[in-house]
Amino acid sequence: MAAIPGADSRTLRTHRALASAHTRIAARDSGTISTQVAVSQIAAPTGDERERGEWFAARLRTLGLRDARIDRAGNVVATRPGIEGLAPVLVCAHLDTVFARDVQLTFRRDGDRVTGPGIGDNGRGLAAMLAIAEEIDGRLVRTRRPIVFAATTGEEGAGDLRGAKYLFSALDDEPVAAIALDGAGDERIVHKALGSRRYHIAYRGPGGHSWAAFGVPNAVHAAASAAAMLASLPLPRLPRTTLSVSRIGGGTSINSIPEEGWLEVDLRSTSASVLDRFDREIRIIVRAAAQQENARRATATPPLSHDVMVIGDRPSGELSTEHPLVLSAIEATQLIDREPELAAASTDANVPIAMGIPAIAIGAGGRGGDAHTPGEWYDNIDGPLGIARAMTILATAAELA
Repeated sequence: MAAIPGADSRTLRTHRALASAHTRIAARDSGTISTQVAVSQIAAPTGDERERGEWFAARLRTLGLRDARIDRAGNVVATRPGIEGLAPVLVCAHLDTVFARDVQLTFRRDGDRVTGPGIGDNGRGLAAMLAIAEEIDGRLVRTRRPIVFAATTGEEGAGDLRGAKYLFSALDDEPVAAIALDGAGDERIVHKALGSRRYHIAYRGPGGHSWAAFGVPNAVHAAASAAAMLASLPLPRLPRTTLSVSRIGGGTSINSIPEEGWLEVDLRSTSASVLDRFDREIRIIVRAAAQQENARRATATPPLSHDVMVIGDRPSGELSTEHPLVLSAIEATQLIDREPELAAASTDANVPIAMGIPAIAIGAGGRGGDAHTPGEWYDNIDGPLGIARAMTILATAAELA
């Protein structure tokens, strides 16, 4: 890992210049935790984030970002003007959670630990972004570049990064850098965008009685055959690539030949070319499984049809470890006495990275665990340090005035 650069480092100078701001953030820490709990108590299932978005927009307005608005994708977007008319820096945190609206959003506090659904992912990221927006107020703390603050929709699961995709396509000015605040932690620097393709594969045939119609092609047999072939595909270790048959089903009763059999597949890699290659492999296997089953059918019976539907497409890419944004993040991490961890993950940062916009994703301080479960927890160990780190990275990119 690279050592901290010398005293002429812009990140180091920015960090030192923000010392008073970091102190104020630490002094407001109890309020930040209260905000974290408050935002987590507003239900925001993927695709149904409106209520939380309206709350967040109102909070941004109280901080003096008068242009806070909700765009067509449900993102909350606001700008803190810079002192010069330069391209902006964007910081984002996702609004949505994996929890359905009927999940009880109750939270238990025990000292520095708070337990409850979504408290870390992404209650922490949203609370940290508000803390930073409060501190970079355009008076005590100013930047040369504008800073766009965005709370995005559709980051989790089937949301397929819907909010980030719309946000970066609709911005008037392309950002010079983007930083996603996602969950807890103060060491990881996600600079590799873990791409994914998700498929719903269906086979359809005439079906019939398991005895009287035996000989017609069986859609579940084809689905099972495809699943077995997909599971046997050799996958590269570098770049790391995974393929999982995650769901499978079909049929109506024990004594019926199924009219439909289906499976769902999750394919992941940091390489776009590898995703393209295995997209072709998947389609070849799906067709082969249909051909095998149709070859066994009785004479004059209708063949199976098959369909491959892409139900998720998260772009991939990588920001070089030598890029100034990554180097700044490494240094800012070391400046709070943490050991930087370079990582790959699927976050809102996937979208700008794939577009060629320098971007990273980082945690927003503290420690967390059991994400995506009702027992998710956040421990506020040195929580203000994580916000200070994020603010240093952001202010360095936005050029502290």
